[in-house]
Amino acid sequence: MNCGVEIRDLKKTFTLARWQGFRRRMTQVTAVDGVTLDVPAGQSVAFIGPNGAGKSTTIKILTGILHPSSGDVKVLGLVPWSQRRKLAQYIGAVFGQRSQLWYHLPPRDTFELIARIYGLERGLYQMSRDALVDRFDLGPLMDTPVRKLSLGQRMRAEVAASLLHRPRVLFLDEPTIGLDAVARQELRDLVREWNTREGVTVFLTSHDAGDIEHVADRVVVINHGRVVVDGPVAEVRRRYVSTRILRAQFQDRPRQIDLPGSVVKSRSAYEWVMEIDVTVTPVQNAIAKLAEAGPIADIAVEDPPLERVITRIYKEHAP
Repeated sequence: MNCGVEIRDLKKTFTLARWQGFRRRMTQVTAVDGVTLDVPAGQSVAFIGPNGAGKSTTIKILTGILHPSSGDVKVLGLVPWSQRRKLAQYIGAVFGQRSQLWYHLPPRDTFELIARIYGLERGLYQMSRDALVDRFDLGPLMDTPVRKLSLGQRMRAEVAASLLHRPRVLFLDEPTIGLDAVARQELRDLVREWNTREGVTVFLTSHDAGDIEHVADRVVVINHGRVVVDGPVAEVRRRYVSTRILRAQFQDRPRQIDLPGSVVKSRSAYEWVMEIDVTVTPVQNAIAKLAEAGPIADIAVEDPPLERVITRIYKEHAP
């Protein structure tokens, strides 16, 4: 397998000092407990879990910031903590609450600094910069001090800065935190496009279900330091929630019908919105039954919100 990220039986424990009266006791806390995971090159994966699940610790190991207690890890074939300088040439990272942009300088100056840090050839750097400025709509912002940018503008510049050296793996830790709805969607679209068009492997952590749904192909759920769910987003949704949302618009006022396993979410003169338990009534049967209520002008089948799926997973794997 051509892997961007390979993890085998990864473990990380921390020794913490706790005081009991006047006595200090040392205790071992396990943050990551035997994670095994492969992320193929070019895949976009959401690595999620409740607070304290081990997400941030894992990312710090993958980027070479922390050493593991045991286990094997390779990112692009390199061992992060022992080949960190070499790995830095091929990875990018964006942390939603930490900035790599110089606060009092405009993005243009930070981009120049990054180019020098990575030793980018001038012509290639300018081509990469101009392409990113154009796609991320940064032209009007390039000479504005970062402190004067809105959060959404700054995050666009953050992601662009992380892509200047054309990394093969992009680590995103809560990239849309604090952004408004429009800015969140813009950033998701840009990351998704870069993943699809440039083949950048994306490793995303987020508490925002919208990030997962719009950016990731696959979701990996970690809890208490262990992987508890791993699969394509659509498959995980089907596995944990057996309902679908049906929106039916009628040409005339519909007649009342009895539809087993359904709950009416809203109803107007010509439109019904119902949640169907497909283990009781399959979607095709539900549609046929709705047709008995009256001539259908339009009908749509929707998946339930991803937030519900994630909540159920967390509850099932709670201690």
